Amino acid sequence: MIRVSSLLCSLLLASASLVAAAPAGTPVVFSVDASTSVRPTPTHQTISTVTGKPTGTSSAYDPLATVPKIDLDPNGPLWSDSENITPEPVRGKLGAPMQGPHNSAVELQNPDLLAAPSTDHGSVPNVKWPFALSHNRLQTGGWARQQNINAMPIASAMAGVNMRLEPGAVRELHWHKTAEWAYVLKGKTQITAVDAQGRNYVDTVGPGDLWFFPPGIPHSLQATDDDPEGSEFVLVFDDGHFSEDSTFLLTDWLAHVPAEVIAKNFEKDITKFDHLPSEELFIFPAANLPGPDSDAPKSPQGTVPDPYSFKLSQVPATKVAGGSVRIADSSTFKVSKTIAVAEVTVDPGAIRELHWHPSQDEWSFFLEGHARVTVFASQSNARTFDYQAGDIGYVPATMGHYVENIGNSTLKFLEIFNSDRFEDISLNQWLALTPPDLVKSHLGFSDEIIDGLHKTKPIILAN
Repeated sequence: MIRVSSLLCSLLLASASLVAAAPAGTPVVFSVDASTSVRPTPTHQTISTVTGKPTGTSSAYDPLATVPKIDLDPNGPLWSDSENITPEPVRGKLGAPMQGPHNSAVELQNPDLLAAPSTDHGSVPNVKWPFALSHNRLQTGGWARQQNINAMPIASAMAGVNMRLEPGAVRELHWHKTAEWAYVLKGKTQITAVDAQGRNYVDTVGPGDLWFFPPGIPHSLQATDDDPEGSEFVLVFDDGHFSEDSTFLLTDWLAHVPAEVIAKNFEKDITKFDHLPSEELFIFPAANLPGPDSDAPKSPQGTVPDPYSFKLSQVPATKVAGGSVRIADSSTFKVSKTIAVAEVTVDPGAIRELHWHPSQDEWSFFLEGHARVTVFASQSNARTFDYQAGDIGYVPATMGHYVENIGNSTLKFLEIFNSDRFEDISLNQWLALTPPDLVKSHLGFSDEIIDGLHKTKPIILAN
């Protein structure tokens, strides 16, 4: 022990002599044997109110010193669509006024595309489609417009249709290769269906309610006159290639079957079928309004075991700071095996928290208000989009995002998934349930921030 101490003292004296002998400004380099461990010593320790243990936050070694810190300058949208201005692609010292022609009406609705926040980087495919840009098929009694991969190529998992029926008008008896899910926007609609076992179902659904028909199940939709303007709804199909123009329609099928075959099938004389339409009806005004649901034919096989409709409007919303949420998936709406939904409201200035969905793409439909969404696609790729009522959004699985209410009124939208269950991962909860020192070493969070993390999902965070 005495010999080791003497050696150490000799080394320290030699080191001091070298420092004293070196000219001013000359760096002194020490060579340390690899077997000697030299570690920075914390200058002091703080006690975490989360763990009650020393955290060693203040250290002589800063793991974040190798990269620059983020910029805290404001990065919000530079204008709103209600302002009477000519928007320009300028943010701070970046960009320059436009000299050629431009579409001010569209640019006012999309400030974060024309003058993107500085945090945007790289390339992210377009994840916004307004139904206002979809071709509208006008019929006697209503209309229909759609969005699929032809409109938004990234939306491969789901497609949407917006449909309107006047009172008594019918979306004719039909079926699809895909499942059909619906959310009623306005008015009431009577739905009918029969399953493969001959069990039938009739129900009338109102605003905020849902229906779901599995693939191949024949069904119809007819608006009641409860609302003098009829009904309107949004349909979602669990395949982004879906087209409303490829639906199997009753009238279209029989128009392409020889008349003698139709006569044999229904066991009547062929002359009885001279009134069949020679082409599809699609949407048409019926002679009579829908009758009471109880008047439906009684099937000897009974009714379907799991209802094809769900009264989401009657489910109490889960209230959180900054908004509310209602969720319907196969745990509550049992027949809906391929579509799950969250109906979300966000107060002005609040956000649907930073999160992602682990295995399923999100198809969003904005019902009310103004929203801002930044999609993070990994590898420094991020892009911000602005949404208004009637717009569709799409976020692929695993991509981080948030939804911010940038308007002065309540934001309301649907998060829809091609899945039997609603799932998301909360950034806030993830960090709260990760060892605090590990979070600090990544982000430099103070104890105050660590203590404020949520161990249960906040879902929405108030302004």
